[in-house]
Amino acid sequence: MRMDQRMKLSPRMIQSMEILQLPSLALEERIEQELAENPVLEMLEGDPDEAELVASAVSDAHTESRREDVEAEQPIHIADTVDENAQDDFRRLDDINESYGHTWAENTTESAEPYRRPRNNGERDAKTDAMANTAARGPGLIEQLLDQWRFVDVPEPIDAAGQHLISFIDDDGYLRTDFHQIINQAPPDVPTDLLDEALAIVQHELEPAGLAARDLRECLALQLDAIEDQGDADDDSHVARTLIDKHLNDIEMNRLPRIVRASGLTMDQIQAGLARLRRLDPAPGRQLATQQPDVILPDVIVEFDPNADRYVAALNRGRQPGLRVSPIYSRLRRDRAQPRDTRQYLARNEQNARWLIDSIEQRNNTVLRVVNVVIDAQRDFLDHGPQHLRPLPMVQVADQLGIHVGTVSRAVSEKYIQTPRGIYPLRMFFSGGTESADGQEMSWTAVQAKLKEIVDHEDDTKPWSDEQLVEELKKQGIEIARRTVAKYRQQLNIPPARRRRQF
Repeated sequence: MRMDQRMKLSPRMIQSMEILQLPSLALEERIEQELAENPVLEMLEGDPDEAELVASAVSDAHTESRREDVEAEQPIHIADTVDENAQDDFRRLDDINESYGHTWAENTTESAEPYRRPRNNGERDAKTDAMANTAARGPGLIEQLLDQWRFVDVPEPIDAAGQHLISFIDDDGYLRTDFHQIINQAPPDVPTDLLDEALAIVQHELEPAGLAARDLRECLALQLDAIEDQGDADDDSHVARTLIDKHLNDIEMNRLPRIVRASGLTMDQIQAGLARLRRLDPAPGRQLATQQPDVILPDVIVEFDPNADRYVAALNRGRQPGLRVSPIYSRLRRDRAQPRDTRQYLARNEQNARWLIDSIEQRNNTVLRVVNVVIDAQRDFLDHGPQHLRPLPMVQVADQLGIHVGTVSRAVSEKYIQTPRGIYPLRMFFSGGTESADGQEMSWTAVQAKLKEIVDHEDDTKPWSDEQLVEELKKQGIEIARRTVAKYRQQLNIPPARRRRQF
């Protein structure tokens, strides 16, 4: 036995932190889950203004119900309902952040009876319609290749070996698994001595050309073979094959003069061969692989108000449903004629519903307050673009709003903001920076944008080295070290000078 002091997070505070960190899509999933599990929670339908009036009326009814419970002889205890103490609970969250950082426990709720409420009110469900109108995911790469393989006329042993090989092709279309491992993992009915023969058939029969190659050289060579089989080969194709077979490393390093000296080809012939190679696909499997696009739903929309000459922010509530506590279940919970277990079950779910509604409202308010500070601090970015992004530490925003820096970090986590200049991660606006020669603060993102602009306007035949890029930045009032330029160049996927040079 021991005696000690501990600080624990209440379920309400845990839920508040979880909701604050959720992006819009994850919040919608959380709301859908709560709507399915909690019969007391329901969506507000109709006009938003009317919904606010209904929510206000429900809140007044809840206040009256609390007074009745207090006056009753056997009150039902409902902890942490919506009142003035709710704001105090959220302010305590900042103090707890200092000790707990970004760690919190999972919010667990006690299982309850399987109460159900009618979900269909006679109207069409927008989410169901959207799912019905969404195109089904197409077959994967392996499935499409196996469908092609079924039409290839080969003996049964080779057919089994070919199916086994196809199962190892990755999304890029390569067979990168070690051949000994493929042999060791072959089923008993697959003749391993026919794998080489089956591989040659797979490479030349399946489309697009270049599939099942072991490396880039073989992938490009297979595609040139397909061009020759179609009768489209020319002098450029022969030069391209020479470049693939003997000078692929020099091509990757852009050492074209070395190829001229070693091959006897002219620079014009090499350029023509490279033009042919650019028409080939280094990842042919991507033509068949099903790719799911990343869906970005901005949490906040920023627009310019010409009348006020300022940018204004508004939450994107387009797909976020309004929520309320069901007045029917609320009255049923106060009905003394109902069994005590029923009233306790409804009281517990009503409490959870109010916690969720409060947490979502607190999340929206916090995110909007943070965004308002961001757009005020980054006015130059909104007016002129990324090169005018200024340093904005999270500590500065936290001090300005009077909240903990951990709360700011959660508020911007995985959230996006839609501006007149495009959609950006909200976290992008929080970074350190440097000071230019004229005393203007610039974020590191702005320095990267300036570096990219310099590279885009350089002479392709004489690209600038990292040292020269340092000097060009210095001419524009930005002094950074060469290693910093190299780091930013790599982050921007800008190759070094020798690979940027055009011959």
